[in-house]
Amino acid sequence: MEDCIFCKIAAGEIPATKVYEDEAVLAFRDLDPQAPTHVLIIPKEHIASAAELTPENSGVVAHIFEVAARLAKELGLEKGFRVVNNCGPDGMQSVQHLHFHLLGGRQMGWPPFPPQP
Repeated sequence: MEDCIFCKIAAGEIPATKVYEDEAVLAFRDLDPQAPTHVLIIPKEHIASAAELTPENSGVVAHIFEVAARLAKELGLEKGFRVVNNCGPDGMQSVQHLHFHLLGGRQMGWPPFPPQP
């Protein structure tokens, strides 16, 4: 997708602070961290959201979770971490490219957002 910011980051057209890269995925630091450690993990192939996963492209999700586990160890998140995927407008997906947030470095709360009245 020519106007997708994450596709541009994966292609090296927009700089990012990379923490991991292989042929299928890229992991980089979030510009607006919500925890002491906040890394985004994206497939290099453009998949708009989790709602667009198919048997043909879903293998990348397993790989992303393998990368998340590896990064959690490398980044010292031995006390725990959270992996989050937002999907669609009500899920608060802000970039229309499948991505996962690896968050850690502090205890997480639940629910992640206060209930609406």
